[in-house]
Amino acid sequence: MLTLYFAPGACSMASHIALEEAGATFEGYKMGRGEQGSEWYRKEVNPRGQVPALRIDGTILTENFAILCYVAKLFPAARLLPDEPLACAQTLSVMAWMSNTVHPAFSRIVRSERYAGEDPAAQTGVRETARKSFWQLCQEIDARLAGKSWVMGEQFTLADPYALVFYGWCLRAELPARELTNYTSFKDRMVARPAVRRVLEREQSPLLG
Repeated sequence: MLTLYFAPGACSMASHIALEEAGATFEGYKMGRGEQGSEWYRKEVNPRGQVPALRIDGTILTENFAILCYVAKLFPAARLLPDEPLACAQTLSVMAWMSNTVHPAFSRIVRSERYAGEDPAAQTGVRETARKSFWQLCQEIDARLAGKSWVMGEQFTLADPYALVFYGWCLRAELPARELTNYTSFKDRMVARPAVRRVLEREQSPLLG
């Protein structure tokens, strides 16, 4: 039995899509407002108060990167990672960059107080710097997608649902995502995938608009 704890529009959408793409039978638990920081969630699921979290029978697995890799291993027929060792390592490298660089850049936009303390001026400075950084990273993803169907080329991989998360965040930050023509075309291809659409509908995502 698999249970995915997710929040609509959060980075957990990547794991949510991966499970759907894999054809997994799972239960989705949509977190309500404030539930991530609640005593029960921290005690029973993730003491860090973050999503995603995947309950595997009686065991909890946290962190997007780990959950994505677990899904790929659990459902090898879905071919969510390349079979060839170097291509697989390159995909994991891109996913690690997304997790360690792109994601934190956006976090500094929406959680500037965690980095700047209570000083409003310092928070503003962090947000402005983070917006520039996040936009540059989205431009890097756009450039990577030039002439490609998917992030890693012609094979759909786990890097793709992660990239879709950041496109949504680009819109949320009111950055001109639609100017990124390669990235926008990629978003359209993602939305056209039945498994992705099911997740977006379940999460009531603005990416469907």
